[in-house]
Amino acid sequence: MLNYNIRGENLEVTDPIKDYVEKKVGKLERYFETPPSSEVHVNLSVYNDEQTIEVTIPMKNLLLRAEEHNTDLYAAIDLVVDKLERQIRKHKTKVNRRSRQEGAPKYVFAELEREAQEQRLEQEENDSDIEIVRTKRFDLKPMDSEEAALQMEMLGHAFYVFTNANTDETNIVYKRRDGRYGLIET
Repeated sequence: MLNYNIRGENLEVTDPIKDYVEKKVGKLERYFETPPSSEVHVNLSVYNDEQTIEVTIPMKNLLLRAEEHNTDLYAAIDLVVDKLERQIRKHKTKVNRRSRQEGAPKYVFAELEREAQEQRLEQEENDSDIEIVRTKRFDLKPMDSEEAALQMEMLGHAFYVFTNANTDETNIVYKRRDGRYGLIET
């Protein structure tokens, strides 16, 4: 059974809202052989009559994360669960298509992002010291920018580095603050 951490910002999380979130997100359990041992983080907020829900489900080799905005909170909850369901299906399809390799770039990026977060915390403590504590090397899989954006979304990252299959150059796709995507060509 999934454990929930539901928080509200400018919104009181009532029992009916909590029950609805747990019921809808709980339907995702059917996709897991064993439910994730970590907590499901749910943030609900209201700004200017727009309801926002953000759900994060950290797992061993995958971070599921989706965010949705709507004027109706219950509709936003339904839409965010649909997004998470699509992410899970894409991930399962990819896992079934090719066997997982521990050195695959998507796993390296997940680890790099964890290390970057740890490094940011350390850097806040020692603002004047810049120290690179680890270097990673990996082969970049050729793909188009759309597939790279899908990989980034599936991992829940803010950026994704890849080799552009059309130009054979290293590119970076990133998520903009407005929710759209950007592409950096080197």
